Amino acid sequence: MLITLSCVMLACFIYTLMSKRLSALTALILIPSLFALIGGFHAEMGKYVIDGLKMVAPNGVLMIFAMLYFLCMTEAGMFDPLVARIVGAVRGDPVRIFIGTVALAFVVALDGDGATIYMIVLSAFLPIYHRLGLSRPMVCCLLLQVAGLGNMMPWGGPTARAATAMHVDMAEMFVPLLPALLASVVYTFGLAWWFGRRERTRLGGGIDLNGDFSERAQLRCQSRWRLIFNWTLTAALLLALCLEVLPLSYLFMIAACLALIVNFPTLKAQQDQLALHAPPILAVAGLIFAAGVFTGILGGTGMANAVADGLVKIVPSSMGPYMAVITALLSIPVTWLVSNDVFYFGILPILAQTAQHHGITAVEMARASLIGQPVHILSPLVASTYLVVSMLKLDYAENQRFTMKWSVVSCLVLLLVALLTGVIPLVSDV
Repeated sequence: MLITLSCVMLACFIYTLMSKRLSALTALILIPSLFALIGGFHAEMGKYVIDGLKMVAPNGVLMIFAMLYFLCMTEAGMFDPLVARIVGAVRGDPVRIFIGTVALAFVVALDGDGATIYMIVLSAFLPIYHRLGLSRPMVCCLLLQVAGLGNMMPWGGPTARAATAMHVDMAEMFVPLLPALLASVVYTFGLAWWFGRRERTRLGGGIDLNGDFSERAQLRCQSRWRLIFNWTLTAALLLALCLEVLPLSYLFMIAACLALIVNFPTLKAQQDQLALHAPPILAVAGLIFAAGVFTGILGGTGMANAVADGLVKIVPSSMGPYMAVITALLSIPVTWLVSNDVFYFGILPILAQTAQHHGITAVEMARASLIGQPVHILSPLVASTYLVVSMLKLDYAENQRFTMKWSVVSCLVLLLVALLTGVIPLVSDV
């Protein structure tokens, strides 16, 4: 019953999003609530929802104050000199702009956090995209490709979960995957080049941006000491994030307060900043907490575990020698449907038990389980995806339709190179 209920619920959720019958926020709240009632969980629904909200609360607070921090820094002109330099380098050429977007995103992605990528890259490039009229779905697609691969860093959540679930050494698991990861990085740069060529043709060439942005930088960056302070604070914040000195949400709360006090000293100026940035912040925060309702009901009712058990049962034992490849292919849709915790701690150990009987090692299964991460980043359970969609003012469902195919290709590139290099076996020799 739970498997049927969960499958129908997920199908309804996907349909209402893709057909634009409901917005992402209303679908995330109403559809799981309706199916929880149908399943007879009305007495426990409140508890499940509160549990789900507790799970997403740290991410929700992080997004609220991270957005406030970077939006205030943008208004203070911190990124204007950077934009002016970038403009001088790209010269209004869409190909160079998209390649520069991906290059900066990969540098920021070294911390393994998608929200940081979107905040920093879009703070620098968003005025350029608007000035040229570049395709925002293409921009979003490229940033999501980078975030999905950045998620696979050893200090990223999925990689740590896979290593923990399989009880394997992190370096032994990750280092052999580097050629496959680098191949997907090359693919992402190639995609940026191709998107840029398409936009160059559509726009009839490039536009000279130097005058526009150098003038704006001079207008807003009048106080050199504030500019130095802002960059120093941002560098210190990123260092503290990497070292995990304090919880991420608390770090951004402190940083946002300091940014407001230094750049907008009067109470009136601070209130104006809060009023200015409240709409986009509220939109993202609402989606994150709505996702908490979806996650809480999906997990609390047992639907997530039912999906996991059902997927394991449909894999016939005769497919055992191919279990590594099956795990890699399963990770693509399954990590979109369920959380990383369910997949890595619920599904992967069961698949690994079957694989072990056919000579496939735990470390090979751990590597295979990471292949789906470029698609996982699109999951409605990933909070940071709502952030980039909101910052680019895109429709969530349209972004899914445009980006999904390119993310699937990235997964297949990962898998193909991993098979060619032998770090994931095509078939067991045993």
